[in-house]
Amino acid sequence: MEIVLLGTGCPQCDPDRRGPATLAIGGGARILIDCGSGVTQRLVEAGTNGAAIDALFLTHLHSDHLVDFYQLVISSWHQGRDRPQRVYGPPGTRDFVDGTMALWAAERAQRVSHEKRASTEAFKIETTELVAGDTIAVGDAQVRVVPVAHQPVRHAFGFVIEADGHKAAFSGDTAYCPALIAAAKGADVLVHECFLHAEMKPVPGVRSAATIDAVRSYHTPPEDVGRVAQEAGVACLLLNHFVPVRFDRNAALDAVRQAYKGPAIVGEDLMRYDIATRRLTHRGGLIGF
Repeated sequence: MEIVLLGTGCPQCDPDRRGPATLAIGGGARILIDCGSGVTQRLVEAGTNGAAIDALFLTHLHSDHLVDFYQLVISSWHQGRDRPQRVYGPPGTRDFVDGTMALWAAERAQRVSHEKRASTEAFKIETTELVAGDTIAVGDAQVRVVPVAHQPVRHAFGFVIEADGHKAAFSGDTAYCPALIAAAKGADVLVHECFLHAEMKPVPGVRSAATIDAVRSYHTPPEDVGRVAQEAGVACLLLNHFVPVRFDRNAALDAVRQAYKGPAIVGEDLMRYDIATRRLTHRGGLIGF
Protein backbone atom coordinates (compact mmCIF):
# COMPACT_ATOMS: atom_id res chain seq x y z
CA MET A 1 0.00 0.00 0.00
CA GLU A 2 1.15 3.53 -0.78
CA ILE A 3 0.07 6.77 0.90
CA VAL A 4 0.26 10.07 -1.00
CA LEU A 5 -0.30 13.36 0.84
CA LEU A 6 -2.10 15.54 -1.70
CA GLY A 7 -2.97 18.42 0.63
CA THR A 8 -1.55 18.97 4.11
CA GLY A 9 -3.10 22.35 4.82
CA CYS A 10 -6.24 23.75 6.40
CA PRO A 11 -8.69 26.60 5.63
CA GLN A 12 -5.74 29.00 5.48
CA CYS A 13 -4.66 29.65 1.89
CA ASP A 14 -1.09 28.64 1.14
CA PRO A 15 0.57 27.69 -2.19
CA ASP A 16 2.67 24.96 -0.57
CA ARG A 17 -0.05 23.32 1.50
CA ARG A 18 -3.34 22.74 -0.33
CA GLY A 19 -6.57 21.70 1.35
CA PRO A 20 -6.89 18.35 3.15
CA ALA A 21 -6.72 15.34 0.82
CA THR A 22 -4.88 12.01 0.97
CA LEU A 23 -4.64 9.20 -1.56
CA ALA A 24 -4.30 5.56 -0.48
CA ILE A 25 -3.30 3.08 -3.18
CA GLY A 26 -3.61 -0.62 -2.43
CA GLY A 27 -5.70 -3.71 -2.92
CA GLY A 28 -6.18 -2.78 -6.56
CA ALA A 29 -7.93 0.45 -5.53
CA ARG A 30 -7.29 4.18 -5.41
CA ILE A 31 -9.05 5.65 -2.40
CA LEU A 32 -9.27 9.41 -1.92
CA ILE A 33 -9.79 10.67 1.62
CA ASP A 34 -11.30 14.18 1.53
CA CYS A 35 -11.19 16.61 -1.37
CA GLY A 36 -9.95 19.95 -0.13
CA SER A 37 -8.92 22.93 -2.23
CA GLY A 38 -6.53 22.03 -5.05
CA VAL A 39 -7.05 18.27 -4.91
CA THR A 40 -7.54 17.80 -8.65
CA GLN A 41 -4.31 19.60 -9.46
CA ARG A 42 -2.43 17.62 -6.81
CA LEU A 43 -3.79 14.33 -8.21
CA VAL A 44 -2.32 15.20 -11.61
CA GLU A 45 0.97 16.23 -10.01
CA ALA A 46 0.99 12.85 -8.24
CA GLY A 47 0.76 11.05 -11.58
CA THR A 48 -2.93 10.18 -11.59
CA ASN A 49 -6.27 12.02 -11.88
CA GLY A 50 -9.84 12.12 -10.62
CA ALA A 51 -11.03 9.73 -13.30
CA ALA A 52 -8.89 6.99 -11.74
CA ILE A 53 -10.31 7.32 -8.22
CA ASP A 54 -12.34 4.28 -7.13
CA ALA A 55 -13.95 5.86 -4.06
CA LEU A 56 -14.02 9.14 -2.17
CA PHE A 57 -14.32 8.98 1.62
CA LEU A 58 -15.22 12.16 3.52
CA THR A 59 -14.08 12.38 7.14
CA HIS A 60 -16.66 15.06 7.96
CA LEU A 61 -18.58 17.90 6.35
CA HIS A 62 -16.36 20.87 7.12
CA SER A 63 -15.81 22.97 4.01
CA ASP A 64 -12.01 22.65 3.90
CA HIS A 65 -12.39 18.87 3.51
CA LEU A 66 -14.85 18.91 0.62
CA VAL A 67 -14.78 22.29 -1.10
CA ASP A 68 -13.40 20.86 -4.37
CA PHE A 69 -15.95 18.07 -4.66
CA TYR A 70 -17.62 19.46 -7.78
CA GLN A 71 -14.25 20.28 -9.33
CA LEU A 72 -13.37 16.60 -8.82
CA VAL A 73 -16.60 15.57 -10.56
CA ILE A 74 -16.28 17.90 -13.53
CA SER A 75 -12.55 17.35 -14.07
CA SER A 76 -13.06 13.57 -13.90
CA TRP A 77 -15.60 13.91 -16.71
CA HIS A 78 -13.10 15.92 -18.75
CA GLN A 79 -10.53 13.19 -18.07
CA GLY A 80 -12.81 10.55 -19.60
CA ARG A 81 -14.29 8.91 -16.53
CA ASP A 82 -16.80 6.30 -17.73
CA ARG A 83 -18.25 5.11 -14.41
CA PRO A 84 -20.20 6.65 -11.53
CA GLN A 85 -18.49 8.34 -8.62
CA ARG A 86 -18.62 6.41 -5.34
CA VAL A 87 -18.83 8.77 -2.36
CA TYR A 88 -18.85 7.69 1.29
CA GLY A 89 -19.30 10.05 4.20
CA PRO A 90 -21.10 10.82 7.45
CA PRO A 91 -24.83 11.51 7.76
CA GLY A 92 -25.58 14.62 5.72
CA THR A 93 -23.32 13.57 2.84
CA ARG A 94 -26.27 12.74 0.57
CA ASP A 95 -27.80 16.19 1.07
CA PHE A 96 -24.40 17.78 0.38
CA VAL A 97 -23.86 15.76 -2.79
CA ASP A 98 -27.40 16.20 -4.10
CA GLY A 99 -27.37 19.92 -3.31
CA THR A 100 -24.02 20.46 -5.02
CA MET A 101 -25.09 18.57 -8.14
CA ALA A 102 -28.40 20.50 -8.23
CA LEU A 103 -26.58 23.83 -7.89
CA TRP A 104 -24.57 23.14 -11.05
CA ALA A 105 -27.29 21.28 -12.99
CA ALA A 106 -27.96 24.00 -15.60
CA GLU A 107 -24.26 24.60 -16.25
CA ARG A 108 -23.68 20.86 -16.50
CA ALA A 109 -26.55 20.35 -18.94
CA GLN A 110 -25.17 23.07 -21.19
CA ARG A 111 -21.71 21.47 -21.15
CA VAL A 112 -23.10 18.01 -21.94
CA SER A 113 -25.20 19.32 -24.81
CA HIS A 114 -22.44 21.42 -26.33
CA GLU A 115 -19.31 19.37 -25.73
CA LYS A 116 -20.72 16.00 -26.85
CA ARG A 117 -18.29 13.87 -24.87
CA ALA A 118 -18.43 10.09 -24.95
CA SER A 119 -20.06 9.47 -21.56
CA THR A 120 -21.92 11.20 -18.74
CA GLU A 121 -21.42 8.34 -16.26
CA ALA A 122 -19.05 10.55 -14.25
CA PHE A 123 -22.05 12.67 -13.25
CA LYS A 124 -23.81 9.75 -11.59
CA ILE A 125 -22.99 9.83 -7.89
CA GLU A 126 -23.47 6.72 -5.76
CA THR A 127 -23.61 8.11 -2.22
CA THR A 128 -23.39 5.99 0.93
CA GLU A 129 -23.78 7.49 4.38
CA LEU A 130 -21.59 5.79 6.96
CA VAL A 131 -21.95 4.95 10.62
CA ALA A 132 -19.15 4.16 13.04
CA GLY A 133 -18.04 0.55 12.74
CA ASP A 134 -18.92 0.15 9.06
CA THR A 135 -16.44 -1.68 6.86
CA ILE A 136 -16.49 -0.94 3.13
CA ALA A 137 -14.76 -3.01 0.45
CA VAL A 138 -13.10 -1.08 -2.35
CA GLY A 139 -11.45 -3.55 -4.66
CA ASP A 140 -9.50 -5.82 -2.33
CA ALA A 141 -9.02 -3.03 0.24
CA GLN A 142 -11.12 -2.85 3.41
CA VAL A 143 -11.98 0.56 4.85
CA ARG A 144 -13.15 0.65 8.48
CA VAL A 145 -14.99 3.67 9.87
CA VAL A 146 -13.79 5.03 13.23
CA PRO A 147 -15.63 7.69 15.28
CA VAL A 148 -13.33 10.54 16.32
CA ALA A 149 -13.61 13.47 18.73
CA HIS A 150 -14.28 16.58 16.67
CA GLN A 151 -17.15 18.01 18.71
CA PRO A 152 -19.27 20.05 18.20
CA VAL A 153 -19.23 18.33 14.78
CA ARG A 154 -21.71 15.55 15.42
CA HIS A 155 -20.44 13.04 12.87
CA ALA A 156 -16.67 12.94 12.30
CA PHE A 157 -14.69 9.89 11.23
CA GLY A 158 -11.21 8.54 10.91
CA PHE A 159 -10.51 5.55 8.70
CA VAL A 160 -8.42 2.39 8.87
CA ILE A 161 -7.51 0.88 5.52
CA GLU A 162 -6.18 -2.65 5.23
CA ALA A 163 -4.81 -3.88 1.92
CA ASP A 164 -1.98 -6.04 0.60
CA GLY A 165 -1.23 -7.26 4.13
CA HIS A 166 -0.72 -3.75 5.48
CA LYS A 167 -2.70 -1.38 7.70
CA ALA A 168 -2.89 2.41 7.54
CA ALA A 169 -4.86 4.62 9.93
CA PHE A 170 -6.10 8.14 9.18
CA SER A 171 -7.20 10.43 12.00
CA GLY A 172 -9.45 12.87 10.19
CA ASP A 173 -10.00 15.94 12.38
CA THR A 174 -9.96 15.05 16.06
CA ALA A 175 -8.81 15.81 19.56
CA TYR A 176 -6.97 13.06 21.48
CA CYS A 177 -9.19 10.06 20.82
CA PRO A 178 -9.08 6.62 22.56
CA ALA A 179 -11.30 5.12 19.84
CA LEU A 180 -8.74 6.08 17.20
CA ILE A 181 -5.91 4.65 19.30
CA ALA A 182 -7.74 1.33 19.59
CA ALA A 183 -8.49 1.18 15.87
CA ALA A 184 -4.92 2.11 14.89
CA LYS A 185 -3.25 -0.55 17.07
CA GLY A 186 -0.23 -1.98 15.29
CA ALA A 187 -0.77 0.03 12.10
CA ASP A 188 2.11 0.29 9.64
CA VAL A 189 1.48 4.03 9.46
CA LEU A 190 -0.71 6.57 11.23
CA VAL A 191 -1.55 9.71 9.26
CA HIS A 192 -2.57 12.23 11.91
CA GLU A 193 -3.59 15.89 11.99
CA CYS A 194 -1.50 18.37 13.97
CA PHE A 195 -2.54 21.64 15.63
CA LEU A 196 0.48 23.85 16.34
CA HIS A 197 -0.92 25.79 19.28
CA ALA A 198 2.42 27.44 20.09
CA GLU A 199 2.36 29.08 16.65
CA MET A 200 -1.13 30.55 17.07
CA LYS A 201 -1.10 34.08 18.48
CA PRO A 202 -4.03 36.46 18.83
CA VAL A 203 -4.31 38.91 15.93
CA PRO A 204 -6.74 41.82 16.35
CA GLY A 205 -9.58 41.52 13.85
CA VAL A 206 -8.50 38.00 12.84
CA ARG A 207 -8.47 35.74 15.89
CA SER A 208 -8.70 36.17 19.64
CA ALA A 209 -7.39 33.98 22.46
CA ALA A 210 -10.91 32.56 22.71
CA THR A 211 -10.80 31.67 18.99
CA ILE A 212 -7.50 29.84 19.44
CA ASP A 213 -8.82 27.92 22.44
CA ALA A 214 -11.96 26.94 20.52
CA VAL A 215 -10.00 25.64 17.54
CA ARG A 216 -7.55 23.79 19.77
CA SER A 217 -10.41 22.03 21.58
CA TYR A 218 -11.22 19.86 18.57
CA HIS A 219 -7.75 19.33 17.15
CA THR A 220 -4.64 17.57 18.46
CA PRO A 221 -1.44 19.36 19.53
CA PRO A 222 1.83 17.63 18.57
CA GLU A 223 2.62 16.33 22.07
CA ASP A 224 -0.74 14.53 22.09
CA VAL A 225 -0.22 13.24 18.53
CA GLY A 226 2.93 11.60 19.90
CA ARG A 227 0.91 10.02 22.72
CA VAL A 228 -1.61 8.65 20.23
CA ALA A 229 1.13 7.10 18.08
CA GLN A 230 2.94 5.63 21.08
CA GLU A 231 -0.18 4.20 22.69
CA ALA A 232 -1.33 2.72 19.37
CA GLY A 233 2.09 1.17 18.80
CA VAL A 234 2.25 2.27 15.18
CA ALA A 235 5.35 1.60 13.10
CA CYS A 236 5.46 5.08 11.58
CA LEU A 237 3.79 8.47 12.18
CA LEU A 238 3.05 10.83 9.30
CA LEU A 239 1.94 14.30 10.40
CA ASN A 240 -0.72 15.95 8.26
CA HIS A 241 -3.36 18.73 8.10
CA PHE A 242 -1.35 21.44 9.84
CA VAL A 243 -2.96 24.39 11.62
CA PRO A 244 -1.43 26.88 10.97
CA VAL A 245 0.23 26.04 7.66
CA ARG A 246 3.50 27.81 8.49
CA PHE A 247 5.30 26.62 11.62
CA ASP A 248 8.61 25.56 13.14
CA ARG A 249 9.05 21.98 11.90
CA ASN A 250 11.79 21.17 14.40
CA ALA A 251 9.69 22.35 17.34
CA ALA A 252 6.72 20.29 16.11
CA LEU A 253 8.88 17.18 15.80
CA ASP A 254 10.44 17.74 19.22
CA ALA A 255 6.95 17.96 20.76
CA VAL A 256 5.89 14.70 19.08
CA ARG A 257 9.05 13.00 20.33
CA GLN A 258 8.16 13.70 23.94
CA ALA A 259 6.07 10.53 23.70
CA TYR A 260 6.66 8.77 20.38
CA LYS A 261 10.05 7.19 19.70
CA GLY A 262 9.37 5.66 16.28
CA PRO A 263 9.87 7.24 12.84
CA ALA A 264 7.98 10.55 12.76
CA ILE A 265 7.62 12.54 9.56
CA VAL A 266 6.49 16.13 9.08
CA GLY A 267 4.28 15.73 6.03
CA GLU A 268 4.46 17.88 2.91
CA ASP A 269 2.20 18.05 -0.12
CA LEU A 270 3.00 15.28 -2.66
CA MET A 271 5.03 13.27 -0.14
CA ARG A 272 4.66 9.53 -0.77
CA TYR A 273 5.15 6.64 1.64
CA ASP A 274 5.36 3.08 0.31
CA ILE A 275 4.53 0.84 3.24
CA ALA A 276 5.83 -2.40 1.72
CA THR A 277 9.31 -1.04 0.95
CA ARG A 278 9.28 1.50 3.82
CA ARG A 279 10.45 4.20 1.43
CA LEU A 280 9.50 7.85 1.68
CA THR A 281 9.87 10.07 -1.36
CA HIS A 282 9.42 13.80 -1.83
CA ARG A 283 10.68 16.16 -4.56
CA GLY A 284 13.39 13.75 -5.67
CA GLY A 285 14.52 12.88 -2.15
CA LEU A 286 14.38 9.26 -0.93
CA ILE A 287 14.50 7.93 2.64
CA GLY A 288 14.43 4.23 3.54
CA PHE A 289 13.33 3.11 7.01
